[in-house]
Amino acid sequence: LHRLIRRQRQMCIRDRFKFDPLVQKLCLEMSSPTVHDHTADHERLYVAIREQIDAPTMQTGFRILQMLSKLLVSANYKVSVTIGRRGGTTEVIEVEQGVRCGINYAVAVDLGTTTVVAHLVDLTNATTVDTEATYNSQIKFGEDYIRRIIYAEENNGFDGMQNAIVHDVNDLIVTLATRQKVDLQDITAIVFAGNTAMVHFLLNLDPTRIRREPYVASAGFVPPIRAAEAGVQINKRGLLYCLPSVAAYVGSDIVAGVLTTRIYTKKGISLFIDIGTNGEVVLGNREWLVCASSSAGPAFEGSGVRHGMRAGAGAIEKLRILGDGSIEFKTIGDVRPAGICGSGLLDTLAEFFVSGIIDRTGRFKVGDDPRLTEGEEGLQFQLVPGGDNCQEIVITQADINNLIRSKAGIFAAIQVLMDTTKIKAEDLDAIYLAGGFGNFLNTKQAVTIGMLPDVPLEKIQFVGNTSIAGAKTVLLSREALETAEKIAEGMTYFDLMSHPKYMDEFIQANFLPHTDLSLFPSAEGIKSGV
Repeated sequence: LHRLIRRQRQMCIRDRFKFDPLVQKLCLEMSSPTVHDHTADHERLYVAIREQIDAPTMQTGFRILQMLSKLLVSANYKVSVTIGRRGGTTEVIEVEQGVRCGINYAVAVDLGTTTVVAHLVDLTNATTVDTEATYNSQIKFGEDYIRRIIYAEENNGFDGMQNAIVHDVNDLIVTLATRQKVDLQDITAIVFAGNTAMVHFLLNLDPTRIRREPYVASAGFVPPIRAAEAGVQINKRGLLYCLPSVAAYVGSDIVAGVLTTRIYTKKGISLFIDIGTNGEVVLGNREWLVCASSSAGPAFEGSGVRHGMRAGAGAIEKLRILGDGSIEFKTIGDVRPAGICGSGLLDTLAEFFVSGIIDRTGRFKVGDDPRLTEGEEGLQFQLVPGGDNCQEIVITQADINNLIRSKAGIFAAIQVLMDTTKIKAEDLDAIYLAGGFGNFLNTKQAVTIGMLPDVPLEKIQFVGNTSIAGAKTVLLSREALETAEKIAEGMTYFDLMSHPKYMDEFIQANFLPHTDLSLFPSAEGIKSGV
């Protein structure tokens, strides 16, 4: 997790949107009432606020209204005011004595199905103070969010599902605040980006229709709420924001990705791909955007594979088969191999194909290689022999089948969007790969197996965790939030479950690299036959 954080790209708010945080602290120095100035304290406060910011519509909570006069008199009308944006309304969140406008923090969160990432941000200067991540403890209820929804339905477990994710978020907040010696009351806002189901779990919205036709979410545009209402431990009156989602299977993390990569501003055609348990795809430019989601499955996240594991110490992250047939690999942390993570699995599939160990259908070619043996579940190939305190690591036929299905799901989604819009690979100006797995894969190998379109490799760019980058961008700019809302409203969603061409595309993509080799001219000359 720390390796992922270190390598993710940071996006600079100042280059793109006006610095205008969703929650701000203002230092106000007001004149005291006199016999010639009878302006009421509450109205006096509003006048002072409007001298600093544009706030035509304002509101104040009853608790603040009750204590306001006493506080202003005590402070000699010199106070720090926390204001938050709630749509077109500016809310007075808190009034404090003295000059505290230089102390204001917020948290941006990538609410992932597998991993939750949080950044502590100083709202006074737009700097990221610290970062932390943890595995999503909802995994005990299911590897993907569909299984979690089913579990919660069958076990009346939606409260428990919310408690699990809120606990993870609060742990991250407390860890960051403690490490940086920040008072939780000085964290006044939190912004989330994540898939639609995860946002529903966080807020305990009903997610049950996400998995049932017609696949409808309870809410795509969630209005700002008190963080305390969701159990999130920041300032008691602090605000919780969620980026908007597009549909049940294209969430606010994807909107954050489009916002961050700015493909909505580009003249040329771009392809954005977030590779995870689901493979979300966006295609388009400044004129139009289309999107879809395909269930890639958890294989490339190390799940459902005999010796698969998440990226961590001991995971094989790179693998090559040399000319003499020997296997060379690298593990994370350069320690003894304990399993194989997503990038290593992709390398393995590509190397097996190029070396002729498997054919275009993914089946092992039976020969005299002693590393290919019959295991309990069928044929398996030994990658790492056991012994010397090292466990044997193998790839089975079932593992390969799972990996091919995963890559086929992603490419089929891409093809549906490209076919529908009559876009060919040569029309693409750029392909942006997001997500933890996308940040480390070998792009040449991804093209070789038919996961990505066959384009010049220099067109493929890693953009890291665009979900957290987008959440942070929105946190620091009201203009960015408004732009994210326009992006979500303007995207056309393709429901692949009911799309007439998706299954045909998926079946064709269940070959290496594809049944139609004209789509992959760079694969010409690879020896593996069917």
